[in-house]
Amino acid sequence: MQRLLALALVLPVGLALLGLARRARLERADFVFNNGAEVTSLDPAAISGQAEGRVADALFEGLTVKHPQTLEALPGVAEAWELAPDGLTWTFHLRAARWSNGEPLTAEDFLYSWRRLLEPATAAPYAALLHCVRGAEAYAAASADEREARWAAVGLRASDARTLVVELARPTPYFLALTSFHPLFPVRRKSLEHFQERFPESWQSEWMRPGNLVSNGPYKLIERRVNDRLRLAKNPEYWDAANVALRSIDVLAVEHIGTGLNLYLAGDVDWIDRVPTALVPELRKRADFTPAPYLATYFYRVNVTQPPLDDRRVRRALALSIDRRALCERILQKGELPSWSVTPPSLPGYARAEMLHAGDDETALERDRAEARALLAEAGYGPQHPLPVLEILFNTSETHRDIAEVVAAGWTSALGLEVKLLNQEWKSYLDSQHNLRYQLSRSSWIGDYADANNFLEVFVGGGENNRTGWRNERYDGLVGEAARELEPARRATLLAQAEALLLEELPILPIYSYVSQNLVNPRLDGFFANVQDTHPPKFWRWKRPAPSATEPDAPAPERRGKKRAR
Repeated sequence: MQRLLALALVLPVGLALLGLARRARLERADFVFNNGAEVTSLDPAAISGQAEGRVADALFEGLTVKHPQTLEALPGVAEAWELAPDGLTWTFHLRAARWSNGEPLTAEDFLYSWRRLLEPATAAPYAALLHCVRGAEAYAAASADEREARWAAVGLRASDARTLVVELARPTPYFLALTSFHPLFPVRRKSLEHFQERFPESWQSEWMRPGNLVSNGPYKLIERRVNDRLRLAKNPEYWDAANVALRSIDVLAVEHIGTGLNLYLAGDVDWIDRVPTALVPELRKRADFTPAPYLATYFYRVNVTQPPLDDRRVRRALALSIDRRALCERILQKGELPSWSVTPPSLPGYARAEMLHAGDDETALERDRAEARALLAEAGYGPQHPLPVLEILFNTSETHRDIAEVVAAGWTSALGLEVKLLNQEWKSYLDSQHNLRYQLSRSSWIGDYADANNFLEVFVGGGENNRTGWRNERYDGLVGEAARELEPARRATLLAQAEALLLEELPILPIYSYVSQNLVNPRLDGFFANVQDTHPPKFWRWKRPAPSATEPDAPAPERRGKKRAR
């Protein structure tokens, strides 16, 4: 009955897509999941979205991989590693890994890829992740003429074809988490440079075509249908191919959440990560729907370069007037928590700062909204001089629209503002954000590793992921000082001071802390809830009875490499 209810609510859109799929006459992959959007790139250095990261995790592999449940670092391209007693020098011993075209993968491939990540021309959103390496930040900041000479001072070297040595500028407790994150994945230099030379204006699209893309992960790209799907096939050259169970994976690009649910309920999709909010009460009764907290925050970015949003008082008035509790309890309904912070709760060793507000009792929102009206009056706005029309940008999603409508209605009723909504598909939305062609923009940040630094360094002035136009020298200094601080408690204090400053300036408006919303085929093994909601495809396999008599049994994940503790 629940299934019929869900189908009835979203069936028309779903039937249209199912009809297209049948007409395509494409044999079903062993596993199918909906990624929610068309990927903008498959270049590990260029991507920043969750949709692209999932595909990169299937096509590429770093020095380490995450354990599917605990997220502990397991051997990837590196079969073992050691950390020197001073906590600064990592030595990674590479296995005899190969690219998908059969060529050997060496330590030089990592040197090339990591240097490319640091190059300003790459415009990598996560280039700053490597600033923990000795000399890397100075190299990235140097002029083009100086960089060649400065490279010798960067703490990266290949002792031989299968030994990579990394010298850090400071102890970095989360460094192994970085080595399994897509910005630090290797790319094949010959392939990249071939397409850059042959197609200087369109090399990205040419390089990532099926048959052109050379990767090193458990899967390789064999087909792409734009705005439909990517088909991935098991990579026979992968070092652990014997333990990769699924022969093929389809990655769908269905933006409509209701259609995605339809496909799942009909058995045409095995995993979706978003569900219609209206159906959450019914879905919570299902054993295959298990929301769980994870390290992610939902917020609105503010373009602080554009009046009236360049006024901190206006930004604070907007932040105070959002009914977070109503959004979480009446709209989202999956266990999300109202948030007045940039960082999510439960980060180890960190007491997060919060934006100043009236509190959590029943009348707190009215007190906050009264302060908001006073702030607008102080800034020169009121009934006789209203704020200009504000616009909220969001990418295609019923949930994002629902949230924007509630936020806009609250601003209209409490502050008398006129608010418009602008929906753009994923690629246009990212482009608008990157180029500051927006006023307020739906955003989120999903933790790449469990550390407050991962959330706070995003808003350092000039950072690729900042996308607000905001810059504050004191904030940048606090984040930088925390990065150099060796004493954990002092480091946490500096990060909390930076967060407090961010929440005073408010280039972003925090709204809620996420929970995952996965609907997963109960027969899938190797897929676990975890605090990063990340699910490495190499561990996926079907439980018995298997769809194929030749499907291998599931091995235990290989344990981590050798490591000497500090």
